[in-house]
Formats: sequence, C-alpha cells, structure tokens
Amino acid sequence: MKLQINGEPVDIQIGTLADLLEARGFGEAKVATAVNGQFVPASARADFAISDGDRIEVLAPMQGG
Repeated sequence: MKLQINGEPVDIQIGTLADLLEARGFGEAKVATAVNGQFVPASARADFAISDGDRIEVLAPMQGG
C-alpha cells in the first residue's frame, strides 16, 4: 500500500494507524496524528483503518521557546 507520511512516499503493508506508528518507530511516543487532514486522537488509532493513498501526518511536541 502506498502512503504519504509527513510528505514522504512510503510503501508499507499496514492495517491501522496504531500499527503504522509502531512500524515507524513511534511506539508509545506522545505524538499528534492526522489522516487526510483529519485529526485522529490517540484513543482512536487502534481502530483507525489505513487505506491506500492516505496522507498521514505525525507531529511530535516541541520544547523550548
């Protein structure tokens, strides 16, 4: 399945957003996620199915100021 993750094309076989985060090394990291411009809360990731062509954004919080 072809996806875009943070603007980078990726070819990966994955079922859910939670699976994708684990496969990409985010595991239990505190991140914000969006699929096709729609915010996906952490509580919904395990049930959020990923489809071919989806655009996924994974954002980590910034520290400092």
